[in-house]
Amino acid sequence: MAKKSVAIIGGGSAALMLASEIDTSKYSVTIYERNQGLGRKFLVAGKGGFNLTHSTPMEEMKTKYIASTPINNALDSFDNEQFIDWLKTEGIETFIGSSKRIFPVKPIKPIQVLQAFENKLIANKVAIEYATTWQGFEGDSLKFTNKDEEEIIVNPDIAIFALGGASWQITGSLGDWLSHFEEKGVKTIKFSPSNCGVLIKWKEKFVKTNEGQPLKGISVNCGDLSKKGDLIITKQGLEGSAMYALSSEIRKELDEHGDAEVYIDLKPTTNIESIIRKMNSSRKKNSWSEHLIWQLKLSKPMFDLIKRTCDKEEFLNPEFLAKHIKKIPIRVRGFDDMDKAISTVGGIDLEEINENFQLKNMPNTYLIGEMLDWDAPTGGYLLQACMSMGHYLAKQL
Repeated sequence: MAKKSVAIIGGGSAALMLASEIDTSKYSVTIYERNQGLGRKFLVAGKGGFNLTHSTPMEEMKTKYIASTPINNALDSFDNEQFIDWLKTEGIETFIGSSKRIFPVKPIKPIQVLQAFENKLIANKVAIEYATTWQGFEGDSLKFTNKDEEEIIVNPDIAIFALGGASWQITGSLGDWLSHFEEKGVKTIKFSPSNCGVLIKWKEKFVKTNEGQPLKGISVNCGDLSKKGDLIITKQGLEGSAMYALSSEIRKELDEHGDAEVYIDLKPTTNIESIIRKMNSSRKKNSWSEHLIWQLKLSKPMFDLIKRTCDKEEFLNPEFLAKHIKKIPIRVRGFDDMDKAISTVGGIDLEEINENFQLKNMPNTYLIGEMLDWDAPTGGYLLQACMSMGHYLAKQL
């Protein structure tokens, strides 16, 4: 019996796992990748600290996702522990970091993890067409162009799209394919940044003094979400893991009100009463400012942020100031440029796919990965979901 043909469009994380696990005794599989190599975003993400997944138990881990039944089912089917075991069988040992994130043991680098996947593809007899860009549908077929601008028409039995989102365009994630699905009557959602820095209208003097400086050991709150961590003051606003984790709530407020209110707690482990007591302690010959810095162990950026967000009378009032330090209001005007975002939301509406990631109105056409409209924080959550989707679909086919 002749094998059915499978075209995988895109060569990122979800596609790598799918092609590694798909049964090539039943299918003839070809990956069509617009770049000259696979896993470009996979490699770029690894430069900033290569979290493969997170060690939190999956039931708790799933609470961090804004997703739908198919994605949650995929996470259950191939969870973080199974992914760690899978990596181990491919020669990639891992360890749990202090943040509970999972990393490859040193000196294993991202390129070596990618090579393990590529070796798996070779063993699985998966063909790869590089520098081949999908240009849309041609009736029931797929239209591509290669590096020589030659048009290629492919008519696979099964088409699986893993095109990624619209962040980090240098990796090839352009998000320029939405219109092709819209022409087929598939509902799409405009891409928006996630896990991204935010825009704040700082006073010029504050930026001049503090641009590039950290706010360490703080907590940030927006709506129902709160996150401890660090932030970096930028010319445009704030960035860092503590802010990235609030992306969904910030986006909700921006959509509803045009701006968003976040609150920074500079001393999340110290209560208001303790702060007041320290401020009311004897200050000898120190100025009020020197006394605050010494007693509360404030960094210069912390002190400047306090002073620039209250008036003189409030600054001299210990009761007000203690509450202020625990809840400094910051007005967010928007997200930084989408190309700087770690991930995006938007793409294909999740209502368009069934429980096996197949488009409801396009039989034998499947969608996985970041091209779907779901969201998750950084720290291994994004990569885990992409790997889970790829693995899950491979076992369903």
